[in-house]
Amino acid sequence: MNAPASPQHDRILILDFGSQVTQLIARRLRESGVYCEVWPYTASEARIRAFAPQGIILSGGPASVTEGESPRAPEAVFGMGLPVLGICYGQQALAHQLGGTVEGSDHREFGRAFVDVTGECALTQGLWAPGAREQVWMSHGDRITALPPGFRVVASSEGAPFALIADDQRRFYGTMFHPEVVHTPHGAQLLRDFTHLVCGCRGDWTMAGFRTEAIARIRAQVGQGRVICGLSGGVDSSVVAVLLHEAIGDQLTCIYVDHGLMRAGESEQVVSTFRDRFNIRLVHRDASDLFLGQLSGVTDPEVKRKTIGRLFIEVFEEEQNRIGGADFLAQGTLYPDVIESVSTTGGPSVTIKSHHNVGGLPAGMRMRLVEPLRDLFKDEVRALGRELGMPEAIIGRHPFPGPGLAIRIPGEVTREKADLLRKVDTIYLEEIRNAGLYDAIWQAFAVLLPVRTVGVMGDGRTYDMACALRAVTSTDGMTADVYPFDMGFLSRVANRIVNEVRGINRVTYDITSKPPGTIEWE
Repeated sequence: MNAPASPQHDRILILDFGSQVTQLIARRLRESGVYCEVWPYTASEARIRAFAPQGIILSGGPASVTEGESPRAPEAVFGMGLPVLGICYGQQALAHQLGGTVEGSDHREFGRAFVDVTGECALTQGLWAPGAREQVWMSHGDRITALPPGFRVVASSEGAPFALIADDQRRFYGTMFHPEVVHTPHGAQLLRDFTHLVCGCRGDWTMAGFRTEAIARIRAQVGQGRVICGLSGGVDSSVVAVLLHEAIGDQLTCIYVDHGLMRAGESEQVVSTFRDRFNIRLVHRDASDLFLGQLSGVTDPEVKRKTIGRLFIEVFEEEQNRIGGADFLAQGTLYPDVIESVSTTGGPSVTIKSHHNVGGLPAGMRMRLVEPLRDLFKDEVRALGRELGMPEAIIGRHPFPGPGLAIRIPGEVTREKADLLRKVDTIYLEEIRNAGLYDAIWQAFAVLLPVRTVGVMGDGRTYDMACALRAVTSTDGMTADVYPFDMGFLSRVANRIVNEVRGINRVTYDITSKPPGTIEWE
C-alpha cells in the first residue's frame, strides 16, 4: 500500500482482534481529523515502528483471553512509550498481558448499559465527572477481576467492575464498553480525547490535503504511462476517474460497460457527465444484449453475479484491446475492502465481497493497479468528490451494486423484468426525493419478487407480480437500520406503483435491519 499520509500527519494505529465494529473506531478517528490505519494484531514490531504512530488502539474481538490460543497484542506495544487504549477484548488483552486477571463471568453484558463514574483520568477529563452515570454499549462475557499494577478504576457497571481503567503515568487505558458505536453517546468525544489530549494529535488530516497528496502519488506512480479506468457510474469509480483526470489528463481513458441493468437514465447521465462536463476520454459499450442473453435461464444468485463479472471482464478487455491497451488499470478499491482482505482473526470481517479484486488482477491482465481510494471510507470518498467539484447527483447517489438490477430480481433476469423494475424504482426514488428524504437515507431500492399474486383492480381480477421496497439508514455502509417511513408515504408510493406500472399488483415494505456487511438484497 502506498503511504497515504505524509510524515507531517499524526497517525494512530488500530490493531484488529476481529470485532465486527473495528472499522467504526477508524471512522470516529478520521472524523476528528486524525489519520489512522487498521492492521491485524499479528503486525510485527518492525512494521509498527516504521509506521511511527502517535498512539495505539487495541480493538474488540470474539475470542476469550482465558483461552490459551487466543490473540495477544505484540509485546512491543507496551514498551514503545506510546499511549495505548484497549477496547473490550483489547482491554482484556492489555490487562492480562500487563499482569492483571481476566475471568469468565455469569453476568454478561450485551447492549445498552450504564456505568457509574468513580474517578478521573486524562481520558475523561472535562467529559465525565465523578458521580455521573453514563450510558455505554457493552458486548462481553469475560471481565477483569484484578487490575494490573499501576492501574486504577475510573468507571464501573453492574457486570463490569473495571469498565474503564487508567494508568496515567504510562498513558495506558482500557474500556470494557465500545466508545466507537453511536449507542455510547459520548464515545466519539472519548476517542477524540485519547487522540488529541493523550496522544497529542493535531487533527490536521483533511480531504483537501488528501487530494493534493493523492495527485502527487498518482503522478509519481504513473509517470508517462496510460491508464484505463472501468467506469460504472457509481460513486467510487466516478471519483477515481475525476481524480485521475486531474492528475494525468488525457493519459486516462475510461471504459463504461453498459450491461443493461442500470437504473433509469443512469447510462445517459454517465456519458454526458464525464464526456461533456469533465471532458474525459470515455468509451461507451452497450453490451445489454450480451449480458441479458447470458443470464437467460440463470436463477442462482451467485452464478448470476459471477456471470456478470466474467462478461464484464471479457467486454472490458475487448474495448481495452480496441484502444491499444494501457499500462495501468484504475480501481475504486476502498479501505474497508483492504481491511477485510487481510484479516487474520477469523472474525466477522474476514469475508470479502466477491466482486472486488483487492488481492490483485486476473493473471491475463498485464497491467499494474492504480487504487487511489484504497485508504478511504465511503463517506470520505464522497467528501473527496465534493472537494473535486463533482455534481451532487453523482456523489450523493445511493450505493448501487456492480451486478445492478440483477441482484434485485431474484430468479431469472429478463429484459422485461428489468424494465418493470426500473419503472417501480423510478417512482419510489422520485417520491423519496419529493418528500425531501433522499439524503437522509443511505440506500433505497425496489425488488421484483419471484412470485405472482391474485388481486382485484376495479371490476377485474389480476394475476401480476409483487415488488418489495427497502430503505435503510447508515453512516458507513457497514451496519444499517430500516428507515421509518410514515404510512401516508408508503400508501402514496404503493398507489402510484400499482396504478402506473402495468404488471405489478402488490407492494410490500421490507422492515428488516441489516447486520454488519454489504447492504444488498441477495
